[in-house]
Amino acid sequence: MDPFTLLLDFLIHLDQYLGALIQTYGLWVYAILFLIISLETGLVIMPFLPGDSLLFVAGTFAALGALDLLTLFILLAAAAVAGDALNYWIGYHMGPKVFKGTRLFKKEYLDRAERFYERHGRMTIFIARFLPIIRTFAPFVAGMGKMKYRNFAIYNVLGGLTWVALFLFGGFFFGSIPVVRENFALVIIGIIIASFVPPAIEYARHKRKHKKE
Repeated sequence: MDPFTLLLDFLIHLDQYLGALIQTYGLWVYAILFLIISLETGLVIMPFLPGDSLLFVAGTFAALGALDLLTLFILLAAAAVAGDALNYWIGYHMGPKVFKGTRLFKKEYLDRAERFYERHGRMTIFIARFLPIIRTFAPFVAGMGKMKYRNFAIYNVLGGLTWVALFLFGGFFFGSIPVVRENFALVIIGIIIASFVPPAIEYARHKRKHKKE
C-alpha cells in the first residue's frame, strides 16, 4: 500500500486508530499527539500529517472521558506554537537548503506559501493555521524572509491557541452527538475537504491570474 493510501486510511479511520492507541499506550497517547502536531507544524517536509481532523477526534475522545480536555489543550497548543517556532528558525537559518536530497518536498507548496505571505503579510501566520499545507510552509517562509521574531511570536501564539481551541473544543462539544458518531467517517472527510477549500480557491485564482498575464 502506497504512503498516500495509508495516510488516507489513517485519516478516514482516525477514530478507530486513536481509540486503539489509547487502549494500547494509555497516557503515552498524549506524547504521541504532541509529536504529531509538532511535526505537522514544525517540519516543512511533513505537511501530509493530520492536523484539523486529529484535533477534532482528540476532542471527541475527551468528551467520552478517554482523554482529559484541559491536558490536551495545554499540550497541543504548546505543540502547535513550538512547531511553528521551530519551523521559523529552520527557515531563518537554512532556507531552501533544507530541501536538498528529499523527495517529500514540492516547490509549488513553497511558492504558494510565499504568494500567500506577500498578500496577507504578518496575518499569514494566523490565517495559515486553518489552511493545510500553507500552515506548514508559512512559518518557514516568515523565517526565510527574516520577519521580526517578536511579531512572528505574537501571531504564532494567537494562531496556535485559536486553531487548537476551535477543533479540539469542536470535537468535544459536537463529536459525541449520536448522529456525528454514527457518521464519523463522513464528518472527518468533510473536515478534510473543508480544510482544503481555501488553498484550492487561492490556487485557482493564481492560475486565472497567470493565464491573463
